[in-house]
Amino acid sequence: MSISSAQLEKIVREAGAIALSHFKDLKNLSINKKKPRDFVTAADVAVEAYLQEVLTKEYPEYGFWGEESGQTANQSSRWIVDPIDGTHSFAKGQYFWSISVALEIDNQIVFGAVYVPTVNDYYCAELGKGAFKNGEPTTVSSETVLGDAMVATGFACLRSYLKENNLQRFCRIAERTTGQRRFGSAAMDICMVADGQVDAFWEQELNLYDVAAGALIAKEAGATVTDFKGNEGIFPKQILVTNGKILDQILPLM
Repeated sequence: MSISSAQLEKIVREAGAIALSHFKDLKNLSINKKKPRDFVTAADVAVEAYLQEVLTKEYPEYGFWGEESGQTANQSSRWIVDPIDGTHSFAKGQYFWSISVALEIDNQIVFGAVYVPTVNDYYCAELGKGAFKNGEPTTVSSETVLGDAMVATGFACLRSYLKENNLQRFCRIAERTTGQRRFGSAAMDICMVADGQVDAFWEQELNLYDVAAGALIAKEAGATVTDFKGNEGIFPKQILVTNGKILDQILPLM
């Protein structure tokens, strides 16, 4: 695979600089609604346009799938991009948003990068080569007891239209765990499992571009990535990422 980790990091960090330039001028930020409770900003569009242009130029053999622009013709091998995961947080001036870039070849994620510009944390992984945060190896936590665990989750922006909307599941798990967090960026949340900052994360009704990069990073850091029944794989509609040691304890609560 002719992907340069250093070159990709440079590209993603530059995308982060573009996002930050908008973030520092929120009073003039253009914000629109794609649908009720689902936002898109000028920053989303600008970051995705940059990534599509540069990645297509540097790696023309791969197609492109971005949250805002959709899919190009070649989708058997493709970049999967969420330009700003956590747009609502971004628009509110909060720190919890990220840029997610994954490379999928023949239905397998082989490279993933997630960048959190506000704190300058860059996570990346290449299939079979481990996970890294800011150039240093990273790994999941050693927590073995669900009752002592800190967990993170999210709530789909369209949850009010869902028969199963995660609220009941959250209550069940919150009663059994010590700490609960809701940061607002699934890609970042999954990387926090990879980095041992939280012990598990789950969410439902996401899209592949929300979780593709983070899922690879987490797996390479030693995490389990399953659906709510424990089946291994990337299931955006119901994804559960754990440090592996509390998986059997949390699955009955899902």
